[in-house]
Amino acid sequence: MDLISDGIYNLIIFVLAIYVGYHVVWNVTPALHTPLMAVTNAISAIVIVGAMLAAALTVTPLGKVMGTLAVALAAVNVFGGFLVTRRMLEMFKKKAPKTVVATGALAEKH
Repeated sequence: MDLISDGIYNLIIFVLAIYVGYHVVWNVTPALHTPLMAVTNAISAIVIVGAMLAAALTVTPLGKVMGTLAVALAAVNVFGGFLVTRRMLEMFKKKAPKTVVATGALAEKH
């Protein structure tokens, strides 16, 4: 008989993962946010493949539903990550200089 159940071990690992993940993400310098987003998109794509395999290999209907839900949530994460990355990259593009167009009303006054 174990003194501590496996569920408690899993809970401890989960809480430690949240703690480490929080400190890793919030201590990233702003210059590294775009590359970090690209890497997390790649990891989420791997999660989609794993979720597809898990959903395909399960026998119970609950397993199929949970696997399908995992695929859907990972897909939302990937597409949302690409949208955020695109918006972040657009911030670094140079904008065309604004041109001043003289209208007839303004030209008559001067």
